[in-house]
Amino acid sequence: MGALSGKIAWITGGGSGIGQAAALELAKGGATVVVSGRREAALSETQSLINEAGSKSDAQAVDLTDREAVDRAHKAILARHTRVDILVNCAGIIHRGAEHGPVAFADVLDVNLTGTMRMCSAARPLLSAARGAIVNTASMLSFFGGGLVPAYSASKGGVAQLTKSLAIAYAADRIRVNAIAPTVTLTPMGEMAWGDPAKSGPMLARIPLGRFAKPRQVAESVAYLLSDKADMIHGAILPVDGGFLTT
Repeated sequence: MGALSGKIAWITGGGSGIGQAAALELAKGGATVVVSGRREAALSETQSLINEAGSKSDAQAVDLTDREAVDRAHKAILARHTRVDILVNCAGIIHRGAEHGPVAFADVLDVNLTGTMRMCSAARPLLSAARGAIVNTASMLSFFGGGLVPAYSASKGGVAQLTKSLAIAYAADRIRVNAIAPTVTLTPMGEMAWGDPAKSGPMLARIPLGRFAKPRQVAESVAYLLSDKADMIHGAILPVDGGFLTT
């Protein structure tokens, strides 16, 4: 029996990157995983990987910029599974360079920050009934500025503060709320950084371990924060950064 056996875990951004890795890791721990996102083909791929490993999965399309769509998605999940024990918010977008324009800026915040809040708010009654847990996705850019990505940086700084605020607000509901803060991760979204030697070199020089994160390593940190071993960890922003914040 896995550490998460019998639990229902809902993961946004579950079609790729950290979200897909988290889905696989939680399924390995015994959870029934519901993956959400906008791209149905990507969600089907994640489901196939989970099912091939002998675990249970489900998918639920959701547009995080639409509060009514988020509410409908929660009702659909509740109808099929009767409960939600875990929420992992991994959905995110980035518009490098274009984020200095107000339209792109607002678009990124609407998905990354407000979308995270929409999911947490809608899931709160379900998680309270289950005495569940939330893990949000912050970033190293929660702590540092990003000249080309002011919206992404602002959204991830907001996710960190939102996590701390909800940890206070949701404590009475017996819901633990934490976040991970990965460094550059070897995902498609991060390829603009790790795939360009001119950019990756200076970044690696600031990471004491001298390497970027693998999605699996970030996912294992997510699983830890959701486990009983982390039962006293609440309101934390856990760096998964190879020591980046120490330099």
